[in-house]
Amino acid sequence: MSIEANTSYTGNAPNGTGAEKEMSGHSGGINRHMTHEEHETAKAAARFGYGPLAHVSSQQDRLPAFGGEFQPGLYRQVKDRKIANPAPMGLCGFALTTFVLGLINMGTAGVTTPNIVVGAAFGYGGLVQLLAGMWEMAVGNTFGATALSSYGGFWIAFGIILTPGGFAIETTIETAQDAAAFRNSFGFFLMGWFIFTFLLLLATLRSTVAFFSLFFTLDMAFLLLGIAYLHPNAAGMVNTPVEKAGGFFALLAAFLAWYNALAGILDDSNSFFIVPVAHFPWSVKGLERRGKLDNSKAA
Repeated sequence: MSIEANTSYTGNAPNGTGAEKEMSGHSGGINRHMTHEEHETAKAAARFGYGPLAHVSSQQDRLPAFGGEFQPGLYRQVKDRKIANPAPMGLCGFALTTFVLGLINMGTAGVTTPNIVVGAAFGYGGLVQLLAGMWEMAVGNTFGATALSSYGGFWIAFGIILTPGGFAIETTIETAQDAAAFRNSFGFFLMGWFIFTFLLLLATLRSTVAFFSLFFTLDMAFLLLGIAYLHPNAAGMVNTPVEKAGGFFALLAAFLAWYNALAGILDDSNSFFIVPVAHFPWSVKGLERRGKLDNSKAA
């Protein structure tokens, strides 16, 4: 490893200074005085800067599950990353839009009409989250790309359905049939997302408590909201108690999304504390801590 490689990645040495020239001219001598730990830390810093990924031993080829990177299982270090970690941005877009809709589903402050969500659904929960999913694809994260892109698409579709006077989906169905037809159709839509979220939930069973809880609460929200539309009350309207229960789980999912996003943003270079994510005892990290698995030789 040469000092030039380190400064070219991190930009920590000023360009064109005498100190840099002296360092580059005697890089071999400096490396001879570096301990093995210092050498590996410098290599990690050259790749990832000084965030959480800079503190990874080279003997560990794969990192444990981490919701802040939207990784539910072991994943390889991202070498020579050219873009920032897109997961927190996507999680925040999802969280805010879900937070607003959850409050409306619970009838907070008497608000029950969800049209205000249209703006957030198109702009933040939709477009921004979709972009985050595409960037997850760029860094090779299949799970992150699938989840964030899909939920970005969900919010765009949700906005299309609810756009007043725009696409007229609700009025078209009600005119062609009746209000019950729209409720059932919307219930089918929500139940499809329940099934999709359940599939993603399966991939988080060996991750962290924070990451699993996010998908569990979101799955419950889709299930309950779908039931609220498919099984109306005696008056033929949306089942309000079930809808409120779905809104409650949506709120939990929103806060958990923000929590996982914060875990991906904070590190020892910008915060006085690190957000705990609590690996399951049966996860790879949990087994390592109990001495039941050696991941240092993981391929």
